[in-house]
Amino acid sequence: MSDLDLMLARPALDVASGPDLGADIAAMPLRGMVTLRGDLGDSGFAAMLKAATGCDIPDTRSSIRAGDNHVLWMSPDELMVFCPWSEASALVAGFMEQAGDAHVLALDVSDARAVFRVSGEKAWRVLAKGAPVDLAPERFAVGEVRRTRIATVAAGIVKTDETTFEVFCFRSYAAYLWNWLTVGADAQSLSDL
Repeated sequence: MSDLDLMLARPALDVASGPDLGADIAAMPLRGMVTLRGDLGDSGFAAMLKAATGCDIPDTRSSIRAGDNHVLWMSPDELMVFCPWSEASALVAGFMEQAGDAHVLALDVSDARAVFRVSGEKAWRVLAKGAPVDLAPERFAVGEVRRTRIATVAAGIVKTDETTFEVFCFRSYAAYLWNWLTVGADAQSLSDL
């Protein structure tokens, strides 16, 4: 990654945290995101993933961590790797170099996505107001991943600990989703859930 790339990198929103909603909402700093496509059942693909990230292929709708890398299952032929922003390009290059002529794809999508953290005892309730997914603590486990919609926006949700979720969406919807999370999901309406 060049110095110019680092200088030009900007988060999707210039905000830190939202108002008190009974859950803390924060826009995350720049994060590397790499989409990997291929046959997840292929041992060669699994070996390339392990070499590039230190992670095995996660089970359906789950995720695995190794150091700074977090691999999320997105579909039967797609994974998303969260990594340090400055390492995304190298991860893509390393994966594709190992792939040779294998039928796979690695693509740096870091600049195309925004990530929000929703945390606290009522975090799942904030998200449940707009996502058609059962996020209740006894139903949605730590490490679980869902592709869904939140207030009509295509988004991904991963539960990172007992009371914390990370939500990612296309960058073009970042301001809308931020406003929905911080204004539409106000604390008063959460008291009724």
